[in-house]
Amino acid sequence: MNPGHTSPRTVRRALGAAALATLLLTACGGKGPAASSAPAGGAAASVPTAEASAGGHHSSPPKAGAQAEPALARSEPQKIAIPSLGLSSTLETLRQNADGSMETPKNPALAGWYEPGPTPGSQGPAVIAGHVTWNGAAAVFEKLKTMKAGDTIQVTRRDAKTATFTVERVAEYPKAEFPTLDVYRNLDYAGLRLVTCGGDFDPKKHYYDSNVVVFARMTSAV
Repeated sequence: MNPGHTSPRTVRRALGAAALATLLLTACGGKGPAASSAPAGGAAASVPTAEASAGGHHSSPPKAGAQAEPALARSEPQKIAIPSLGLSSTLETLRQNADGSMETPKNPALAGWYEPGPTPGSQGPAVIAGHVTWNGAAAVFEKLKTMKAGDTIQVTRRDAKTATFTVERVAEYPKAEFPTLDVYRNLDYAGLRLVTCGGDFDPKKHYYDSNVVVFARMTSAV
């Protein structure tokens, strides 16, 4: 594939993922029964801008030593493991709500994979997201912001392959400056984005003012 050429289908998928990710990115602090969804309106459902942001706090620069592994065929992910965090979670499948927004994980202890996007290991930016807290208690991605360049992420797929991703950078962005294109743009390799909320929490609005994003690329598959 020519990295300089982006097919119309790929563009639609990338832009669709960017538009549909709004709900999860803005409402991952949760309150109420685990089966309920985050509100679709109000301050907790503000839309990330469609322009890549130059702002945000980067915990570390991209890691130069990691070499990308050739992309795999599409296969649904089953489980994610992050050794540096002692984290292991089966994955919910996140689809599209009737209003076009992305579903949030129903269980705050589990992460979720965004099904309309690439699968982890296939070409493009696969997205796995999760809550940081729920009803004031720690949720699956509570420690996501502590990850560093060089940490690894393992995703077990339905085809029995385990794709290992190496973190390139971790960044925190104010929601108004969310770098939509940077997160969801087309890639010529198998990428992975882990997303949760961060920054300050407003207990009255049940709203975090920032997002934490982990950028990684696949470096092995067995």
